[in-house]
Amino acid sequence: MKARVYLVGAGPGDPGLLTVKGQECIQNADVVIYDYLASPALLKHAPSGSELIYVGKKGGDHTLSQEEINALIVEKAQAGLTVCRLKGGDPFIFGRGGEEAEVLVANAIPFEVVPGVTSAVAAAAYAGIPLTHRKLTATLAFVTGHEDPHKQESNIDWEALARGIGTLVFFMGVKNLPDITRRLVANGRSPQTPVALIRWGTTPGQQTVTGTLDNIAQRVRKAGLKAPAIIVVGDVVDLRNTLKWFENRPLLGKRIVVTRAREQASDLVRQLSDLGADCLEYPTIKIVPAADLSPMDAAIANLGDYAWIVFTSVNGVKYFFDRLFETGRDVRALNHLHTAAIGPATAAAMRRFGLKSDIVPKNYRAESVVEAFRRENLEGKKVLLPRAAEARPVLPVELRKMGARVDELAAYFTENVSGNTDQLIKQLEDKTIDLITFTSSSTVKNFKSLLPPDKFDRLTAGIKIASIGPITTETAAQLGFEVDITAESYTIPGLCDAILKYCSTVRPIS
Repeated sequence: MKARVYLVGAGPGDPGLLTVKGQECIQNADVVIYDYLASPALLKHAPSGSELIYVGKKGGDHTLSQEEINALIVEKAQAGLTVCRLKGGDPFIFGRGGEEAEVLVANAIPFEVVPGVTSAVAAAAYAGIPLTHRKLTATLAFVTGHEDPHKQESNIDWEALARGIGTLVFFMGVKNLPDITRRLVANGRSPQTPVALIRWGTTPGQQTVTGTLDNIAQRVRKAGLKAPAIIVVGDVVDLRNTLKWFENRPLLGKRIVVTRAREQASDLVRQLSDLGADCLEYPTIKIVPAADLSPMDAAIANLGDYAWIVFTSVNGVKYFFDRLFETGRDVRALNHLHTAAIGPATAAAMRRFGLKSDIVPKNYRAESVVEAFRRENLEGKKVLLPRAAEARPVLPVELRKMGARVDELAAYFTENVSGNTDQLIKQLEDKTIDLITFTSSSTVKNFKSLLPPDKFDRLTAGIKIASIGPITTETAAQLGFEVDITAESYTIPGLCDAILKYCSTVRPIS
């Protein structure tokens, strides 16, 4: 049987602008055939084991011709596979999606079209330019800036565009910008008409150059702005002066490495991205459950013996409750226990299971938990401590000094991850990375292990280092990193605040 082909608009670059249906198509695909302008972040939605095929076109460099792309789509569909053809922007707006659909019809292959957010609308909006405005224009036209080179003559009515349309948006027109501006002026458009070029719209690399028809080509050349970019022509461009919002974000364009475990990185990536940063995910650790669960099972079976349970991380909460439920119990088994959490994130994780922490220390480290316990009588009482196998010994040692009988449980381990190391090293060599974040001592240690020892100083020179707290900073310093930023509040929001404060009050990252 022939499977179905989905012609999916990937949107303009911001992964958040992918439609819900578009995401579902990627998640259900056996094969994803994607373009240069489709965000790589979208490929994370593809099932493990699915085939990912890049067919991008960049300038004159075409991985495959359009005819070869058409043949590839047909081949995969006729093999009985579900194909997601992922195209930048919208597939039916200068995306050649219509041509691909015609080929599918000719081969009797069922297909669906999933519209995407076109770059014309999104890039302009992210640049602070509404394409229509009732006080300025009621007409809008999308125009190719790069007509089919095989056509003998242009089918663009330049006089109608110049005199009859309020806002013009040209796709793929950077190379032909001088010719576009010349034709518009020659056909009656005022040389003083405002113009904007928006490169990599909606992404952290967004760059906007403005001018008028008579000087925009010179300004773009001076700025060194290259494709891909859209061209917006019309009085609405002047609204950018008051409506610009995206490019005002304080970390716009800064490339920040996130080393946290992939399954936990989303909060940090989201918060930094909201500030404008371009986050590069290079997880150096992976969180895995303990191989031997018998100690945890024994502790769970004898929860009645314990007076306290202490959680020092979100992971400790997760893996303890996972096992609690797997053994047929629920949170009622903890009803007699006093509880402690090392910080607000851990306390919040406990609350999701209906458990309130009796102790949350002022500072989110083991020493502060110890200090908080000095007000408690622990003599002869049993304390359960489910945490990482590699955790620091401070907490159990000090609690035992207070008379507690502490049972440490290795609830989880951290394992080294080394994916995409070559790409990371190249970006460090090219100095295209502005800042590296560390959220634990293990992320520091494993990141250091990825770098060739003889190149360490050269690779890290000039790159800012941000740490979530003093323990992580101490580990980083011991391993040869010069830490520029240490969060005062040892949380993900605290780390983001520290980075933002550094950039705004100390000196910009450059």
